[in-house]
Amino acid sequence: MTKLTVIVDNKAGQELKGEWGLSILIEHNDKKILLDVGGSDLFAENLQKLGFDIKDIDYAVLSHAHYDHANGMPRFFEDNKKAKFYLRKTTAENCYAIDYLIFRRYIGIPKNVIRDYGDRIEFVSGDYKLCDGVYLIPHKSPCLDLIGKKEKMYTKVGGRLRPDNFSHEQSLVIETEKGLVILNSCSHGGAVNIINEIKSTFPDKHIYGLIGGFHLYNKSKKEVEEVAKNISETGIEYICTGHCTMGKAYGIMKEELGDKLEQLHVGLVKEF
Repeated sequence: MTKLTVIVDNKAGQELKGEWGLSILIEHNDKKILLDVGGSDLFAENLQKLGFDIKDIDYAVLSHAHYDHANGMPRFFEDNKKAKFYLRKTTAENCYAIDYLIFRRYIGIPKNVIRDYGDRIEFVSGDYKLCDGVYLIPHKSPCLDLIGKKEKMYTKVGGRLRPDNFSHEQSLVIETEKGLVILNSCSHGGAVNIINEIKSTFPDKHIYGLIGGFHLYNKSKKEVEEVAKNISETGIEYICTGHCTMGKAYGIMKEELGDKLEQLHVGLVKEF
């Protein structure tokens, strides 16, 4: 059995605070895996309130190099002395957003976290087996820098800002009794692209579900409807979204996806 507990999300739970960020605890076989650590130390507070001990976590994974998923990293390293933190090899302190055409805003991982905790960080490339039945899969879709340009997201490379191609983003894929479950916290590379990437990576496996944010909070009704329709056409059976999808887009998606779609919120528990 695989059990997922939402530790941090925009939508708060009973007596549990929320924030702009995401953190999900995965219990798979006898391992505890923490995907992301939110935008602050809140993840540690919520873990404790939900009855978990941060010291017991066996693996930590960063879905992508943005602050709202990584700012809790120093706190994690302080409280957990055993777990490695798994990042894509291309991850660096170099992610920016451009606001109002001229204002450059840093949106990356905590400054100096790689320097200060380098012995605890594991950089991975390609398809990576984290443990039995759990995999870290990079983007394989072409031209994702076009999405970065549209979203006004950039990485600083060689002193220049270039449209982000989200090579620092990865999907965490779990083999469950119902089929593969994909977790991708913001799906910057596109939810449908991600589903298709996992299909091509595991051609003989059934994909059951996709969990995470879909970065639809800034999209038009037409764009959201198209994403929902395309997700439905993949044949996936279960979708759970929140964080950067936000309520308006969630409501639009619900009309298309119906009972297949569930709302993420702090404290949500799912078993597969």
